Amino acid sequence: MTETTKTHVILLSCGSFNPITKGHIHMFEKARDHLHKTGRFIVIGGIISPVHDSYGKPGLVSSRHRLTMCQLAVQSSDWVRVDPWECYQDTWQTTCSVLEHHRDLMKRVTGCILSNVNSPSTTPVIGQPQNQTRPIYQNTNITDNKPTAIKLLGKVSDSLGKICCVRPHTDRFTFVDENANLGTAMRYEEIELRILLLCGSDLLESFCIPGLWKESDMEVIVGDFGIVVVPRDNADTERIMNHSSVLRKYKGNIIVVKDDMNHPMSIVSSTKSRLALQHGDGHVVDYLSQPVIDYILQSQLYINTSG
Repeated sequence: MTETTKTHVILLSCGSFNPITKGHIHMFEKARDHLHKTGRFIVIGGIISPVHDSYGKPGLVSSRHRLTMCQLAVQSSDWVRVDPWECYQDTWQTTCSVLEHHRDLMKRVTGCILSNVNSPSTTPVIGQPQNQTRPIYQNTNITDNKPTAIKLLGKVSDSLGKICCVRPHTDRFTFVDENANLGTAMRYEEIELRILLLCGSDLLESFCIPGLWKESDMEVIVGDFGIVVVPRDNADTERIMNHSSVLRKYKGNIIVVKDDMNHPMSIVSSTKSRLALQHGDGHVVDYLSQPVIDYILQSQLYINTSG
């Protein structure tokens, strides 16, 4: 497959990140490597979306601190960004609504079709009536107006860094009709872009807990978007998927990363990190990056709290 015929992917991870660990970053890296090795995907970006303060989890520190720690954890990454949208809402948002927000935002910014995993060629543009000419967004700074696949991919990559933490300028792209003056230009939907939920096997297993998730949300998350799972603690993902009717139904939309279960990052968690901090355990350096540790100590987080 050529670069332009592969599915271009943005990995989105939701969670408390209380605090963000080396394991979270490892999850992004392993998922990207696995997707690239399949030969079917190109990962063009990663988004970390910390949960809203009203989530109500015991011991959850302020989103102000969690956002800062996340930003410190990815400051050396050239492809993973932190997005505050979820934290800045009036109340807690479902994972489904976060995915839909980023899908809609990416569509507005790039003009690309963000399709579901089952019907990429028939999924209509979000907010665009079917059976009408689909528009594109043209970058007014480019002198050559032909919307080639390479230009559009560059636009997606450039925009990703801007939509995370900073709202993009609305005047950057001009809304134009595809047939107005572009002749036989390549149709922009030839670049297929998807947002996939990135998670550990613990979140996947939570889908099996009765009443915890709305079935309609699960249908959208797994059926429309798709999931990339990085197993933790020797979890049996096959057993987990077979335990849920929705997961069984959309099993083809779940990509399980074949990670080394003995890798030290596979057992790292925020819970272990908080306990290590509370007990003065030197192993905390194995769980958290130094900038995050420094910020925690400076802000006196987790030290005197339980959970």
